[in-house]
Amino acid sequence: MAVINILMTAEEVNAFDDFDNGEVRYIFGHLTSAGPQRLIEGSVCAFVDWVLDDLSGLEMCRRLRADPRTTDAHITMVLEICDAEDKRRALAAGVDDYVVGPVDRTVILDRVLALGTGRIAQVGSRPFRLGNLEIDLPALQARWDDKPITLRPNEFRLLRFFAENADRVLSRTELIVGLGKQDPPIDERTVDVWIGRLRRALRSVGAGEPIRTVRSLGYVYDSH
Repeated sequence: MAVINILMTAEEVNAFDDFDNGEVRYIFGHLTSAGPQRLIEGSVCAFVDWVLDDLSGLEMCRRLRADPRTTDAHITMVLEICDAEDKRRALAAGVDDYVVGPVDRTVILDRVLALGTGRIAQVGSRPFRLGNLEIDLPALQARWDDKPITLRPNEFRLLRFFAENADRVLSRTELIVGLGKQDPPIDERTVDVWIGRLRRALRSVGAGEPIRTVRSLGYVYDSH
């Protein structure tokens, strides 16, 4: 089944149920100044509020365009009023479209469905690189210094999530949520098993120990 991620800066999105339409699943997610809080697989539509608590909507759009995870996303700015100058500034910041808020789940789905899957760019068409690490998403292959890393699907997704959130301490719960493994719930110690396998795979290609344990907090992938 194809997936379209609908990311929103509005906290109300946390109460929105996902939606299946034929062979496409539309998955809602919260978007913060740190970017997506889970692994993004599939296409992305982002809805950014004009005014945010910790930065402007315009700056959020610029960050989305600079983030490899969302650079090709279809971005809609949610304006507070219908103002020609606000529209101009939004488009200059890299927005594809705009709508005057407030918006609810029905309005969001109507706009995304109207786009059709063909007008929403697929995420992951280009390899993701971080230092000596390269992650080829279409091929589901990771390499270190051009040497293939043998990984199971869970470990591959875990490595990708670590790399996309490099130098940030991630708790076991954040890793479970980030990989979409919270429903049905899994034991947090399962994360330790995944990380053990991932560490062994990285050592086998000469990557050393980029994944560091932070006592009582979780794990971090060190980019340097």
